[in-house]
Amino acid sequence: MTQDSRATGELTVIRLEVEPASAEALAPFGAIVGREAPVTPVSVDFYKGAVKMSYPARFMCEHPVEITLAQMDRREGEVRYMERHFQHTQAFLPLGGKPFVAVMAPPGEDDLPDLSKVRAFRFDGSAGFAMHIGTWHEFPFAVEDGTDLVVILSSQTGYDLKAKDAKTEEAHGPDLDKKDIVARTGHVFRFDLGVN
Repeated sequence: MTQDSRATGELTVIRLEVEPASAEALAPFGAIVGREAPVTPVSVDFYKGAVKMSYPARFMCEHPVEITLAQMDRREGEVRYMERHFQHTQAFLPLGGKPFVAVMAPPGEDDLPDLSKVRAFRFDGSAGFAMHIGTWHEFPFAVEDGTDLVVILSSQTGYDLKAKDAKTEEAHGPDLDKKDIVARTGHVFRFDLGVN
């Protein structure tokens, strides 16, 4: 992360370097879900070793779980909002092997994420991730148009998002704390999506 010395009006631009997603790099934020997860798969007895199961991440949720499909096209690599969840460990799983970028900050007790710990990760499309409860994040960014992600989340999140405050354009509820980082801090995060 580098901070631009020039300010855009009242806005300070913080440039994020996009780094490859790996189990080690993602550890403060959650767990990678894919073949490269640092867990040992176990054989399912019925299939003579042809089927192996692993448990790369623990999913917790206080409400019914929703499995949704996010159909994404490219958008500007700019982070205005960051959110966290108090009641579940949200997961993002790619379909079709297309890459995407996720921007996150570790969980914390403060009302806002620690801006010095915000990082951007590029997933190559072969793995997804499940976040720790409280991990600050922006919704993932497609690197290519037509990118599909399965999002596993609490049904409560949908209710909380619908309770958007018209004045602040933020959303809050029992599970969700979605903040306008730009309005609250005068900082915006930007990054390059890179090439396909």
